Amino acid sequence: MTKKINLSFVLPVLMSFFVMSFCDLVGIGVDRIKLEFGLSNTMVQLIPSAVFIWFFFLSVPVGVLQDRFGKRTILNLGMILTAIGMLVPYFMFSKASIFFGFALLGIGNTIVQVSANPLLVDVVPDDRKSSFLSFSQFVKAVGSMIAPFVAAYFANQYGDWKLMFLAFGIVSLVAVLWLGFTKIEETKNTEVRATIGSSLSLLGTKYIALMVLGIFLLVGIDVGINAVSGQFLLKKFEGSITQEFAEKGRSIYFFGKMLGTFAGAIMLTKLSSRKFLFWTSVLGLISVLALLFAPSQMTAMGIIFVIGLGLANIFPLIFSLTVEKYPLRANEISGLMIMAVSGGAAIPPLIGYLTDSISLTAGMMVLVACAAYLLLLAAIRRSQA
Repeated sequence: MTKKINLSFVLPVLMSFFVMSFCDLVGIGVDRIKLEFGLSNTMVQLIPSAVFIWFFFLSVPVGVLQDRFGKRTILNLGMILTAIGMLVPYFMFSKASIFFGFALLGIGNTIVQVSANPLLVDVVPDDRKSSFLSFSQFVKAVGSMIAPFVAAYFANQYGDWKLMFLAFGIVSLVAVLWLGFTKIEETKNTEVRATIGSSLSLLGTKYIALMVLGIFLLVGIDVGINAVSGQFLLKKFEGSITQEFAEKGRSIYFFGKMLGTFAGAIMLTKLSSRKFLFWTSVLGLISVLALLFAPSQMTAMGIIFVIGLGLANIFPLIFSLTVEKYPLRANEISGLMIMAVSGGAAIPPLIGYLTDSISLTAGMMVLVACAAYLLLLAAIRRSQA
C-alpha cells in the first residue's frame, strides 16, 4: 500500500475523473440536439437514458472483470470507449449516430466510474483516502462545469458547437496514454472473488437496498437538473431569456457542486457524516422546491447554484456510510452503487413525459419527490447514529 503521496501515480488517476465528467455533456447535447432536429421533450430526454442505462446493466459485471484483469486495464478500456463515443457524433452527425455515440459514452463512463475510485484508493495513503475521494469529485465537477462554455466557445468562434465532441475525445485519448504509461502497483484480492450473484444478493439487506435507492434518486436529480434546467428556464421565463443564458444554468449547478465538494472535503474532517448528510439533504430539498417559485432569471440561477451546493457530497456520504457498516463487502457495494447511477436513465424521461402530458411543474415535481426521499433517508441514518 502506498505510504506517501506520489503525484506521478495520483495525477493520471485524477485525470480519469475529469474524463468521467464527460457523461454530463448529455445536458448540453439535449438542448442543442433538440434545436437541431426539433425533437419533443419526451424523445430528447431519451438521450440521457442512452448514456445512463448502462450503469444498471454493466456496473456489477465490470466489477467482476476488474477483479480478474486489474483496475488500470479496465479503467483505460473505459476511457477508450468514452473517446470513441465522443468522436462518433462529431464525424457522423445524425440522430442515429448521436444515440449510438452517447450509448458508447455511457458504456465507457460506466467502466470508468467502477474502476477509478478503487484505483485512486490504491495510490493514496490510508489516512488521505476520504479527502482524495472528495477531491476527485471536485475534479469531476470542474469538467462538468466547463462543458457549456466549451460548446458556446466553439459555436461563437467557429460556428460549430460539435467541435466540443472532438476536443473532449482528444482529451480522453491523452488520459489513456498518460495512465497507460504509468505503472501502478494495485492491491489484489486474495479472498474469495466477488461474483454477480454475491453482489446482487446484498440488495436483500434492507440497509443496503435503501442506500442504493438513494444513489439512484440522487443521480436522477443530478442528471435531471443537467438535462432539464435549460428547457425549464426557457419555458418559465419564455420571451425574456436567451438560449445561451438558459444553458448556463447547468454550469452554475456544476459550479455549486464543485465548491460543495471542495468545502465538503474540508468540513467532513470535523463533522459527523450522518449529520452532514442530514443537513445537506435539507438544503437540497428546500432549494429544489424554491426553484419552482423563482420570480426572476437571476434568482433561478442562484437557486440552481444552491441545489448543486446541497447535493454535492451526498454520493460520497451514502457510499462511505454503507461501506463503513459493511466493510468486508466494499467491492460488491461499489458495484451496486455505480449500478444505481442508472437513475440518470430513468428520471429525465419521466420528467419529459410529465412535462409534455401535464405541465412543466408536474415534471419538476419528480425532482422534489427524489429530494424528499434523500432527506427521509438522511433522517433515518441520523437517528441510528
